[in-house]
Amino acid sequence: MKYENLGNTDIVVSKLCFGSLTISPLQSNLKLEDGVRVIEEAFERGVNFIDTAELYENYSYIKEAIKSKRDRFIISTKSYAYSHEGGEKSLKKALTELDTDYIDIFSLHEQESEHTLRGHSEALEYLAKARDKGYIRALGISTHNVAGVRAALKYDDIQIIHPIYNKAGLGITDGTILDMQKAIEEANAHGKGIYSMKPLGGGNLLSNVEASIGFVLGNPNIHSVAVGMQSTEEVVFNTMLFEGKEIPDNIRAAIGKKERKLLIDFWCEGCGACVAACKQGALSINNNRAVVDSKKCVLCGYCSRYCKEFCIKII
Repeated sequence: MKYENLGNTDIVVSKLCFGSLTISPLQSNLKLEDGVRVIEEAFERGVNFIDTAELYENYSYIKEAIKSKRDRFIISTKSYAYSHEGGEKSLKKALTELDTDYIDIFSLHEQESEHTLRGHSEALEYLAKARDKGYIRALGISTHNVAGVRAALKYDDIQIIHPIYNKAGLGITDGTILDMQKAIEEANAHGKGIYSMKPLGGGNLLSNVEASIGFVLGNPNIHSVAVGMQSTEEVVFNTMLFEGKEIPDNIRAAIGKKERKLLIDFWCEGCGACVAACKQGALSINNNRAVVDSKKCVLCGYCSRYCKEFCIKII
């Protein structure tokens, strides 16, 4: 496994970051012991970097996985806090539920632009003070917006950026993949640490995993890539892929046999764009939200291209 510094920080992370949303109650909802085992498998294979968020409600998995080896893990979490009080509450929750004295990276979740960053300035100010006291090692933002990446360049306190980046540009809400690529290049030149998300477009690029991962790994301005994993077989597949090794047929077969489903996340606004795009007639609107008829859905993922909120995923 390769390791890199996150920008100008002293934080050294594995090229592959464990994206923990997939094991959480929001997606596969693994049993505690099963989720812990997946994280441990990744750690045993050289992955020292794990991404989570207050929203994911999965701190309990990580707490168990890092016992007795906290100093060998890099933990990044995120919060929607916008006030001093909210920032304090989120940080205390993370420290308590992870049973740790510090968080390596604490980010403001889903920042869109300068406007949203200004709206979260109180929380950022609080978290900067907490960093100065040693409770946080670095501050960051996560974003699906090109404008979010560029806005972070104006803040010295923002050291890490976690942008969406994939071959198809899925989930980028305000531009193209080339726009995001240029913004990431500029951020790296400013010394920001960059670890990207959604290289498989929320599962919608699973039909071409190696090319999709290869596309992201080919960007020299990205220091680490968060990939969601929910089984030990997926961990083996991804670690070997990141290391450039030949993947055994039995691992490929195990991955291929996994039953997938189309997930509509809870923030769906029911706009109907996906319904109009689905040629299988598998989507409809019910109670102002898109719903899936699994008997008709062929898991093509085409509908995700029409979702402006990026709430359609294949898991």
